[in-house]
Amino acid sequence: MLEVELKVKVPSLEPVRNYLLEKQAVAAGRIHEHDIYYNAPHRDFGVTDEAVRVRYTNNHAVVTYKGAKIRKFGLKAREELNTAVGSGEVFETMLDRLGFTKTTEVNKWRENFRYADAAISLDEVDELGTFVEIEIMTADENSGAAAVIQRIAQEIGVSGEPILASYLELLLAKRRGARH
Repeated sequence: MLEVELKVKVPSLEPVRNYLLEKQAVAAGRIHEHDIYYNAPHRDFGVTDEAVRVRYTNNHAVVTYKGAKIRKFGLKAREELNTAVGSGEVFETMLDRLGFTKTTEVNKWRENFRYADAAISLDEVDELGTFVEIEIMTADENSGAAAVIQRIAQEIGVSGEPILASYLELLLAKRRGARH
């Protein structure tokens, strides 16, 4: 599947949350996501623009592979493959034994909504701030998902420059900048 996403940094999540609730968007609750990213021993994901992540939420663990970004939409799009695992800790041990190395960890509180055929996330990311993500999963690059996302963003009052970097990339860049 292809994930097409708009991510925008916002000063406050409250106006978007209020609009979504007023329009009776389907709220799926607020969760803590603890993401641990890995780099491969046989290629540098920072160079290939890929990612492997183990995500912990509640008592669940999901492993995700993200392919290189496709930038033709003006938004962020990339292949995303997810699978639940019985134990994130065991999977992390397997990655370690295979020579993968931890890159960093990202912690966020995410409030999820379904609205107008899109997943909307209101994110509070440690060290980075507050963001709104509008995402549509599609099997086809030419599905018109980008236009739908732009329409929804305008409708719910989300504006600003699309952020094409992942939270991982934003966090690593911020930390690199803090060391100089």
